[in-house]
Amino acid sequence: MANTKNIIISGVGGQGILTASEILALCAMEEGLDVKKSEVHGMSQRGGSVVSFVKFGEKVYSPLIEKGSGDVILAFEKAEALRWRGYLKKTGGVVIMNTLEIYPNTVSLGLDTYPENIREEFEKYNVKTIEVDAVKLSKEAGDPRTQNTVLLGVLSNFIDFSVDTWINVIERRVPPKTTQANLKAFELGRGVIK
Repeated sequence: MANTKNIIISGVGGQGILTASEILALCAMEEGLDVKKSEVHGMSQRGGSVVSFVKFGEKVYSPLIEKGSGDVILAFEKAEALRWRGYLKKTGGVVIMNTLEIYPNTVSLGLDTYPENIREEFEKYNVKTIEVDAVKLSKEAGDPRTQNTVLLGVLSNFIDFSVDTWINVIERRVPPKTTQANLKAFELGRGVIK
């Protein structure tokens, strides 16, 4: 993997974005790559926007991803995918988007509207857009808190890491009592791409 990969993981506080970015970074290190990551989570405890940039390759000099250079947006919530759209490559990028919609307070109070036609917004560009019902798949895995691992499973189809690397890191990183549910969630996520 000679080229640097730029992954944007976005969502709302409490969805496991930081855990997912850590798992991805650890997988890249296990594969012998240089890794840098950065996150913004100032309002995460209040359900605010959270983003993590993960970059890996032979040599990475900065954790920041410039606009228009992201390879993948891994969005844990639909509107958060749209928020980071400008960071994705115009051609060849991938959007993996949970179908979950979490309405911010401004929408709940009727002061704003939730964006519509989010998928169509991405289809205006030459990017692959994959919608995933991670809520349903996480419940099928036995734990609704494994949505982040479902989405990592989908992402794993677009990154050249061995499945064993993913499994080993997940086993080491998640709480022991959730290991089996997380491994099942990862497997279900991988199965989204046939």
